[in-house]
Order: sequence, then C-alpha cells, then structure tokens
Amino acid sequence: QVQVVESGGGLVQSGGSLRLSCVASGSISSITSMGWYRQAPGKQRELVAAFTAGGSTNYADSVKGRFTISRDNAKNTVSLQMDSLKPEDTAVYYCNARALQAGMLVSSWGQGTQVTVSS
Repeated sequence: QVQVVESGGGLVQSGGSLRLSCVASGSISSITSMGWYRQAPGKQRELVAAFTAGGSTNYADSVKGRFTISRDNAKNTVSLQMDSLKPEDTAVYYCNARALQAGMLVSSWGQGTQVTVSS
C-alpha cells in the first residue's frame, strides 16, 4: 500500500506563485509513477503534470511553461512549482501515485489541497 499527503495550497493573486509538495509513504519501491491532478468545481479531474514510469514528464498544455514538476527520491517527494498563476488554475490539486501491487497498477490519491487564484 502507498499513501500520499499533499501540502502547500493557498490563496494567491493572479501572476503569483505557489509550490505544492507530496510525500509518499508505504511501499515506495512499488511506485511506478507520480504526478499531480486537479479538479475545478463542475469539471472532471485532469492531469496537470506527472512523471511517467520511464522517468519523463508530461504536462497539460494549459500549464506548459508555467508549472514545473520535480522530485526528490531521497525524500520520496514530488513537488509542483506553479508560476504565473491564472484564475483558471483555481482547483483542488491532488497528488497521485501508481504502484504495482500483485501484478496490477493501483492508484493512491491524497486528500487534495485547495489552490485559489484571485484576479
């Protein structure tokens, strides 16, 4: 089992920056990928940025050039640096870890952290 806990959300003005962090615990060695998703009111949860199983990164088109995902393997942490924030970035941000368990990929989600960008 893998558990993830997010931190770092908050309220910021348009154009500002925030940094989110996610710490994983449990069966760390079984994790194949980690990333960030977000869900705005009335919308589906969407990928923001993630490390793939091969170690490369994926970004949503809407955040390319503004958000940067990074990781610290020694601390089992994945972070999301968000710059040039826009009101449309307002959402609950979730950390996700996918781990191989009994031959199946299992997703673990954090409780989410609110990011609010005021205009």
